[in-house]
Amino acid sequence: MFQNLSLLVQAPVLNVQLLLDGLFIGATFALAAYGLALVWGVMNVKNLAQGDFVMMGGYITVALAQAGIHPILALPVAIVVMFIFGWVVYKLVIRYVIDRDLFTSLLATFGLAIVIAQGLNLIFGPEVRTADSGLAIRSIFGGLVTIAEIKLASFGLAAALAVIVILFMKRSRMGQAIRATAQDARAARVMGIDTDRVYAFTFALNAAICGASGVLISMIWVIQPFFGITYSIRSFVIVTAAGFGNLPGVIAAGFGLGLAEQYGGFVLGAQFQQATVVGLLVLVLIWRQIQQARHRQAVR
Repeated sequence: MFQNLSLLVQAPVLNVQLLLDGLFIGATFALAAYGLALVWGVMNVKNLAQGDFVMMGGYITVALAQAGIHPILALPVAIVVMFIFGWVVYKLVIRYVIDRDLFTSLLATFGLAIVIAQGLNLIFGPEVRTADSGLAIRSIFGGLVTIAEIKLASFGLAAALAVIVILFMKRSRMGQAIRATAQDARAARVMGIDTDRVYAFTFALNAAICGASGVLISMIWVIQPFFGITYSIRSFVIVTAAGFGNLPGVIAAGFGLGLAEQYGGFVLGAQFQQATVVGLLVLVLIWRQIQQARHRQAVR
């Protein structure tokens, strides 16, 4: 560990590589986390299948790539397919747990995550997959830092999708209905808003956002049927740290998590990269508990 730290000091250009990789992958983390923030903030459902939705988007991309379709062109297909899938899942499962306690929603979405993971495993197998974009890899600083063009393209697509979601939430009638329902569902019903339709659309939108994130991840990283839990944990870390309805905070936390993973994997070793995410989740939960304790003391 200390040797790796000294290497970062002796060769500062390595920090550039880690920073770039952290920002590129952090953008996709932020995209998936914003979908979780929507579902959690509007419906009060903690979706443990969030990462498995991401994996579904990735495997849609892999399947289309095997059929000769460029992975980038799989983006709209994955968004539409996952939107429909999310709507169906809401009608069959989620609508029955919205008004239940926390444990019920966690158990339902955990069961859903297991079903999705096992289904992907049966269809595609347990091997690690990636979608080859065929784009080149550029190098700077005399070849010491490499930048894959697909990472730049994915970063731009993630930013474009984030802008589209922001504009939709602010200017569309459904976006306004979602924000009204999140503030007070009972008052929204009194004002004539069909909250059940809003909930269904919100969950479907979350699935579509996860599908888009999965497309990007399959092109710049790797996917595997049982990797979903790691992306669920990442999303929980980001949302817990940023809070609900705080898109700038979600983006910042996503970038921060991406950087923390890259540096953690380099300093501690690749085998501890996922442990870094779990450690950050524990720290964020402790920090939130301290904040809540201070708030309770201030109220008293």
